[in-house]
Amino acid sequence: MVMSQKRKRKVPSSPPVRTVRNRGKNDGCCSISFLKNLLYVFNFILLLSGFALLGVGIWTLIAKYSFVNLLTTSCYQAITYLLIITGAIIILVVVIFGCCGVWKENTVCLNFFAAFLMLIFLLEAGTGTLATLYESAVKEEISRNLNYTMMTAYKRDAVKTQAIDSLHKMFRCCGAGSFEDWPYSVWLANKTSNIHNVAPDSCCITTSPGCAIRAHPSNIYYVGCVESLQDFIREHLIILGAVGIGLCSLQIFGIIFACCLVRKLKKWHEYQRTSFWR
Repeated sequence: MVMSQKRKRKVPSSPPVRTVRNRGKNDGCCSISFLKNLLYVFNFILLLSGFALLGVGIWTLIAKYSFVNLLTTSCYQAITYLLIITGAIIILVVVIFGCCGVWKENTVCLNFFAAFLMLIFLLEAGTGTLATLYESAVKEEISRNLNYTMMTAYKRDAVKTQAIDSLHKMFRCCGAGSFEDWPYSVWLANKTSNIHNVAPDSCCITTSPGCAIRAHPSNIYYVGCVESLQDFIREHLIILGAVGIGLCSLQIFGIIFACCLVRKLKKWHEYQRTSFWR
């Protein structure tokens, strides 16, 4: 018997369709939007630190203490200038590379931002280290050189004369060791000058022209200025060192955030290119 029925062929079943979810910019806990917002917050904090460094530096340089000119080395001034330069760089870097790079999602700007953050880290760490090292050496420098500067520069160097007078008035002291140092100064040793003072008028408790003719505890300060100036400079160096070393750790977080965002943006751009040709 001839079978009239056609043999049924087995139709192969199609493979299961896998649904592929499109990857978005905001996928994951460290998404691009999350990193951008994180960098915006970081840039704001960094901008505040830049203004703080700039303010401390300018305050130390201008509004503060002319008697810094009595120091024989320029380390204190160098530390101050480094703070000002670092603060200015921070402000420019945040505005130009930080905010613009994050806003435009520009990887070139973000790479420059990370590189400048490394430079700022080195400047702040170097400033803090220099301030710490100089703080341990400034006491010996002042003890060794302050008396010589006073004895040779008073009334012969206008800048240092003003600094010495400011030192006397601010710390209520007289001379390096005491008021008895002054008879050995070039100023009073000049016998041709018509001077009857035993010390500068700035040594007087109540300052007036010619007030330092009489050496009496009720009239002039007896204590010297060495220890007061040492303590003052050391305290400020500790502050400058703490500011430099303390803020430099902030840059490490910025470098990490910027590098993570660059990596995410590169992956996202690569994904967009490959998706376009599929």
